[in-house]
Amino acid sequence: MCGIVGVIGNPNTTDILIQGLEKLEYRGYDSAGLFVNSIDAPASLIKAVGRIANLKDKLTDATQGTAGVGHTRWATHGKPSEDNSHPHTSASGRFVLVHNGVIENFKEIKEEYLVNNIFKGQTDTEIAVHLIAKFAEEEGMNTLSAFKKALSIIKGSYAFALMDAENAEIMYVAKNKSPLLIGLGEGYNMVCSDAMAMIRETNQFMEIYDKELVVLTKDSVQITDYQGNVIERESYTAELDESDTGKGTYPFYMLKEIDEQPAVMRKLISTYADESGNIKVDADIIKAVQESDRIYIIAAGTSLHAGFASKQMLEALTDTPVELGVASEWGYGMPLLSKKPFFIFISQSGETADSRQVLVQVNKMGHPSLTVTNVPGSTLFREATYTMLIGAGPEISVASTKAYTGQIATLSFLAKAVGDANGSENAKNFDLVKELSLVAQSIEATLTKKDEIAEIVEKLLLKAHNAFYIGRKQDYYVAMEASLKLKEISYIQCEGFAAGELKHGTISLIEEGTPVLALISADKEVALHTRGNIMETTARGASAITIVEEDVANEDDNIIINTVHSYLSAISMVIPAQLIAYFASMQRGLDVDKPRNLAKSVTVE
Repeated sequence: MCGIVGVIGNPNTTDILIQGLEKLEYRGYDSAGLFVNSIDAPASLIKAVGRIANLKDKLTDATQGTAGVGHTRWATHGKPSEDNSHPHTSASGRFVLVHNGVIENFKEIKEEYLVNNIFKGQTDTEIAVHLIAKFAEEEGMNTLSAFKKALSIIKGSYAFALMDAENAEIMYVAKNKSPLLIGLGEGYNMVCSDAMAMIRETNQFMEIYDKELVVLTKDSVQITDYQGNVIERESYTAELDESDTGKGTYPFYMLKEIDEQPAVMRKLISTYADESGNIKVDADIIKAVQESDRIYIIAAGTSLHAGFASKQMLEALTDTPVELGVASEWGYGMPLLSKKPFFIFISQSGETADSRQVLVQVNKMGHPSLTVTNVPGSTLFREATYTMLIGAGPEISVASTKAYTGQIATLSFLAKAVGDANGSENAKNFDLVKELSLVAQSIEATLTKKDEIAEIVEKLLLKAHNAFYIGRKQDYYVAMEASLKLKEISYIQCEGFAAGELKHGTISLIEEGTPVLALISADKEVALHTRGNIMETTARGASAITIVEEDVANEDDNIIINTVHSYLSAISMVIPAQLIAYFASMQRGLDVDKPRNLAKSVTVE
C-alpha cells in the first residue's frame, strides 16, 4: 500500500526520489517524506501531509545528496501527520528508516526494550528504528549487526530500507511478506517497492525474497539470509516502458485505462491463441486442472468479482465445480477442502497480502495453484505453482478497470483450454477467439457513448447519496463490481444486489429519486424477471437506469450495448458501469484516480 524508493551513489538523488514517489502515487497514500545525505554536505529530512506536491514545495537548493530514501505512507498506526510520516529516525537522528507492512509485536518491543524512549508519533516503524539504535548505540554494535538483531526480534510483514546518517555510502534492506526490489543503475543502485518507481532509471532489477537482507552500495549488491549465508541471484529485465505510465492527453488514468480495454482483449488473443485459433495454455496447467475435483478461486475486491463473473464459464467448460473464497477470511479460517483441490489466485498487483496468506498455507499443504496477475515477478507470481499473465500494461488508477476485464478474459482461455482437452461439447461449441473479438467490438461501441452516459449521470446521479445496482445470474456479479466502482471513486453509497433479493428487505431503503441501475443481458426469461424488479422499485419512487444488451432491449432503455456470448457478458456489461463511476466522480470535482482512504496494492493484511 505504501511506497518505498531509495538511491545510493547518485548526485541527483533528490530528483530520482521525487520522480519515484510520483510514480508510486497510484498506490494510495496520505503523506510523504524523504531523507537525503552525502559525504560532504548536511543531511536533510523533509516530510509533508497530503500530496507529493506538498513535499516538493518544501524542497530547497540544500535538499541534495548522493544517497537517500523516500516514502509514501498510507496510515495504519497513527493518523496522517508529519510526525507519523516516514522516514522515521532514532532519538539521536543517526538512524533513518522507511517501512512498508505491519509489525505485529511492536507493543511488546516497546514494553521490553524501549520503555524509557520518547517517540514523536504512534507508528510501529518508529519503534523499529529506535530498536536498531538501541543495539547500535547502547550495545556497541555496528549498523549491520544492530539491524540483524532487530530483525530477529521483529515479527510481522515488512520491507525496510535503513540508512546510517554517519555513512552515506551504504544502505541496508530487508523484507518479509511486503514487496521490495533492487534496481541496478550504472554507477549507482536503487531500492523500490515497485519497478514502476525506477523505470526511468533502469529496467534491470533484482528480486528480494522473504527473510533476506541486502547491503547496498553504489557498485555492489550483497544478498544474505538472516544467518549470514551469501545468496547469488541474477537480475531480470522489467518489461515496462516509461511511456506506459503516462496519461498522454487524458485528464485521468482511469479514462485512459477504460479506453485501453479493447486492445487488452486483442492482446490476450494474440498471447493465448495461435493464428488458427488454437488455444495456447501451458499443458501442465491444463493437466493440473483436469486432475482436480474442485477449483477454488481466492481473491479480494475487484479480483474477487472477476472470479465470480468467471464461475459459470469455468464450470461449464471444465466440468469442475468452482468455489469462491474471500482471501481475508480464508487466511484465518480455511474451510474443509475437497480431496484434489486446485487453487486460482487472482490479483492485479500480485502483491495482495490477504491472498498471499492463503497461498502460503496452500503451498504447505502441497496443493497446486495458479496466479492470474498483471505483474510479472510479483510475489504471487513467484510463489504459485503456475502463472497466467494478463498483460494489460500498468494500471495506475486506484479503481481497477482493464485488469478486471483482463482477468475474466484470461480465465476464459484457461476454461477453453481445459474444456478442449476434456473433449467438452460446451468447449467445442465455444469459439473463444471469435467471441472475444466481438467483446472487443462491443466495448468500442460502448466507448462511443460517453457523452450520452455523462448526461445520464449528470441528470440522475450528480446529487445522489445512495444507489443500487441490480441484476440476475451473471448480471448480479457485474452489479457487485459496478457498485464497488461507483462507491470507491464517487463516494455515493452503493450496493450490488441480486435483483430478486431487493424485495426481501432492502427495498425498504428505496425513496423518491433513489437511483436503481439495472443490468440486463440477453437471457430473455431472466430479463423479464429483472424488468419486474425494476417496476417494483419505480413503484416506490426509484429513478431507474437500464443497461441492456440489444437482443432484449426496448426503446425505453437508457444504455443499449452489443449482445455477446453469455460466458463473456460480464466483460462488456461492466463498461457502462465503469464510465458511470468515472463521470459521477469527475462531475463532483473529485480526484478520479486517487480516491480517499484507498490504496492500489493492498500489501497489508
